[in-house]
Amino acid sequence: MRRAVTRRGTSFSISLFLSLGVKLPASKALFAPGGPNVSMERRFSRCLVGGTFDRFHSGHIHLLELAASNAEFIEVWVSDDFIAQQKSQFILPLEERLEELMDWAELNHGTRFSTHILRDSFGPAPVREDCDSIICTIETRGNCERVNEIREENGLSPLEIIQASHLEDGAGGVISSTRIRAGIIDRSGGPWFPELLQDLRMPVEMDATLKEPLGVLYEGPEESPEIAMYKVLEEVSDDAFIVAVGDVCVQTMLDIGVRPDIGIVDGMTKRSELPDSQKVGDGGWSIVLSCINPAGHLSLDLFNACRAAIHSDTDVLIKVEGEEDLAPIPIHLLLPLNAVVLYGQPGKGVVVRVSDEEVKKRCREILDLFEVVYSG
Repeated sequence: MRRAVTRRGTSFSISLFLSLGVKLPASKALFAPGGPNVSMERRFSRCLVGGTFDRFHSGHIHLLELAASNAEFIEVWVSDDFIAQQKSQFILPLEERLEELMDWAELNHGTRFSTHILRDSFGPAPVREDCDSIICTIETRGNCERVNEIREENGLSPLEIIQASHLEDGAGGVISSTRIRAGIIDRSGGPWFPELLQDLRMPVEMDATLKEPLGVLYEGPEESPEIAMYKVLEEVSDDAFIVAVGDVCVQTMLDIGVRPDIGIVDGMTKRSELPDSQKVGDGGWSIVLSCINPAGHLSLDLFNACRAAIHSDTDVLIKVEGEEDLAPIPIHLLLPLNAVVLYGQPGKGVVVRVSDEEVKKRCREILDLFEVVYSG
């Protein structure tokens, strides 16, 4: 058996669906203006840049453009996988991080950038004689100052420190890989989850579209839902953050000894009310929340319950009066990357989807098509 019923952990690890990795598109909106043919006089000859460069984003571009405006040539030193994993196990592999960075650099600055692998804290900065500048943010300025201390001990001139300012995102914070991995913002700094003031209603013409599985279907007989569920749980790591939607789906997990981090139920199956004996009970859950969400709607009540559950530090059951069918949409928009959402597909099995940038974008597009429900 995969794991015993347990309280929610703090990790969101998953080994499922490696094919769902997202690559950054060459979007003009994300790339800063300029290019290899732009000519200008610069103060420095060679500038060093170091960092992890996970989920290459607008903040990275701001840093590198500042370096490019001050130096003729820029060396970018990217942390190897060993160093990166000390920060987070969800940082993309070195190969992907390098590829995204090099694609941007070649498109915007031709041969003025070179990339290298950083295998320690300082890289070549303490000993290089052919470099005259180094760029940082306020968080890494201390490292640069330490580099200069070592250089002076080695009889070398200190590097000029260029400090880049932060870019604010659209969710009240700073654009960073950490906030992107947390599922709060996209790579341009836009919030995945909009600020909602009214309930939303699904347009009638979207009904057929939303019946298509938003994920991978694991098939199994309807009379034995545990068969499909076992297939799913064999693929999901033991410490994966799991959101299960639907009474049958949640109860099946509980029956085989696994408690999802968040369960969302409405006491219905196939639009018919379940007998009380088959409904998911409150017992064993650390927190039980209730909300109202009419069929075909996404209510503020449901949004708030989903947000509260994700921000909780323990397992949560959300009991919906009405219908929970559309709950995966706000759930994906709120979840950190690499969390897992699963729900039952009547007569077919269990649908599973890792909450990645691709599905967040899709859910945001769907939500933009919903109609605002005005009261009064």
